Amino acid sequence: MKYLITILTIAAFTSILLGFFLEVDYAQKLIGFGGVTGLFLVVFPIFSYYRWKDKDPKDYMLTKENLEKMNASQRDKKS
Repeated sequence: MKYLITILTIAAFTSILLGFFLEVDYAQKLIGFGGVTGLFLVVFPIFSYYRWKDKDPKDYMLTKENLEKMNASQRDKKS
């Protein structure tokens, strides 16, 4: 999965750079494809899934229990 994300990111940036430097009629389409479609609709969701697949989102939410844990750890650091 890591290699797929790397390859797609390189392909998206290559498309953007080719759009800037090539003097062709479809240069703006290359930039748009690389930026919007490539990075934001393909690479970012795959990357997000890859990074969060084994984690519990409740650990990162500000619930009452997590706030109490943070307060307790701050009290421990002060003493």
